[in-house]
Amino acid sequence: MLQAAELPLRDIHEPPPPSWWPPAPGWWIVAGVLLLVLAWLAWRRWRRVHARRMAERTFDEAVAAAPTPAARVAAMSDLLRRAARLRDPAADRLDGDAWLRFLDAGEAPPRFLGGPGELLRDGAFRAHVDDAAVEALRVAARARFLAWMEAHR
Repeated sequence: MLQAAELPLRDIHEPPPPSWWPPAPGWWIVAGVLLLVLAWLAWRRWRRVHARRMAERTFDEAVAAAPTPAARVAAMSDLLRRAARLRDPAADRLDGDAWLRFLDAGEAPPRFLGGPGELLRDGAFRAHVDDAAVEALRVAARARFLAWMEAHR
């Protein structure tokens, strides 16, 4: 019989570490869920950007199609009233100062009542309208139109 000192003993060997590839099924699930979330976020962003571009194009084309400055004021008024209906169905029936106050609601510096938006009151009915005043109104009206269209989504 062999004595303990004579036995051919070897040191303990660790098994090799597991390979990183292929990953465990749980990691595939995590990756799939992560890809779905990223795709959904990208789709939402694309939809938001696309809707903003469409609103910008709608506003710009309608104003550019108007032949006179008074017609541009009327086109801006029409677009603002359509967008206002998204916020309050009765808003398109407001007139005068009530309409201008509604347009200024939520704006830090009022742009309509006491600003370039005063032109909305009667600018569409004037024989001559200053181009600079129409451009100042266009900037304010475009910003308000886009803000309301974005808030609606």
